[in-house]
Amino acid sequence: MSHYSQVKFSISAPDITHLGPDEGIEIAFAGRSNAGKSSALNKLTRQKSLARTSKTPGRTQLINVFELDEGRRLVDLPGYGFAQVPMEVKKKWQKSLGEYLQKRESIKGLIVLMDIRHPFKDLDQELIHWAVAANLPVLALLTKADKLKSGKRKAQVLMAREAAMAFCGDVTVEAFSSSNGIGLEHLQQKLDFWFGISRD
Repeated sequence: MSHYSQVKFSISAPDITHLGPDEGIEIAFAGRSNAGKSSALNKLTRQKSLARTSKTPGRTQLINVFELDEGRRLVDLPGYGFAQVPMEVKKKWQKSLGEYLQKRESIKGLIVLMDIRHPFKDLDQELIHWAVAANLPVLALLTKADKLKSGKRKAQVLMAREAAMAFCGDVTVEAFSSSNGIGLEHLQQKLDFWFGISRD
């Protein structure tokens, strides 16, 4: 049984100033509104409705914090790049996203979720550049991997790994599917490593 199934919802915050004490270890999940972030969190934690999957992408405009145990947290950052969000909301959100990545001491890793069919769009790249500038390791999860046949999936992952080298930082790329569990083991291993959890 994965220890991530013990994760509990802690708080929702409009921006980083309301996140609570900047201590312990936080791992943040970020991605475009339709990248399948909520589904990935639900798959990881074996909880169907931990992160609400909305039929309308872009609905979550709050930072949601989930407690794993004392001092270890998963942070679900609002989806970005959704067309129907007003421009001033987008700008405000991009600013607080950058602040979170660059000023929050307890963040130790960033998971960026991208549809395997359209990886590394502008905002994804901007986010990864911010993370690399803040010396944060990044795991790029290529979601909806079950939508591609095995050969095509491998080719997309290789292409994305090649593209990731341009960031000149600690950026790893894995395929992921919340419907059939592709890549779940890689995600758990990476989280364990960042959280300092030993697997015995």
